[in-house]
Amino acid sequence: MARRERDPRRGREATPRSRPARARDGQPRKPPPRTRPAARKPQSRARTRAGTGGAFGMTGTRRAALLAMVVCALALSIAVPLRTYLAQREELREVTASQETLRAEVGQLEQRKRELADPAHVEAEARRRLHYVRPGETPYIVQLPGDEERELDQERPETKPAEDKAWYEQLWDSAAAR
Repeated sequence: MARRERDPRRGREATPRSRPARARDGQPRKPPPRTRPAARKPQSRARTRAGTGGAFGMTGTRRAALLAMVVCALALSIAVPLRTYLAQREELREVTASQETLRAEVGQLEQRKRELADPAHVEAEARRRLHYVRPGETPYIVQLPGDEERELDQERPETKPAEDKAWYEQLWDSAAAR
C-alpha cells in the first residue's frame, strides 16, 4: 500500500504520483529540505467563511433583521387587500339583508295592489275608512261600550270655524301652518 504524505501547501494528504517530478535537465528533483512552515498571518474575519455567517456574508443578526423586514413587508402587502376584502364582505352582507327586506316590502305592496284592483275591495275600504254610503242608504253608527274613550275627532281631522281675522291673515296662517 502506498504511503500518503501531507502536502504542506494545501493542508491535506497528497496523492502518490506515478513518477517523481523531474527538473529541466532530466534529473530527478530533490525534495526541498524539510523545514517547519512559517506561522501564517490570520486572514481577516471578512474573508473567512466562519466569520461571515453564511453564503451572503451576513451575520445572524443581519439575517434576522432582513427576515423581519421581509415578514413585515409581506404582512403589510397582505393587510390592505385583506381589510378591503373583509369590508366588502360586510357591506355585501348588509346589502343582501336590505335587499331581502325590500323584496318582502315589494311582495306586500304587490299584494295590496292586487287588492286595490278589485272594485269591491275599494268600495269596502271607502265605506269603512271614509264612511261613504250609496245613494238611498241610511248610515248608522253603532256605539259600543268603551267607544266613549275613543273620540271621533281622532279619526277625522279637526275643522275649526274660522276666527275673526282678515282673509289675508287666515291665508298667511294656513301657509305658515300655524
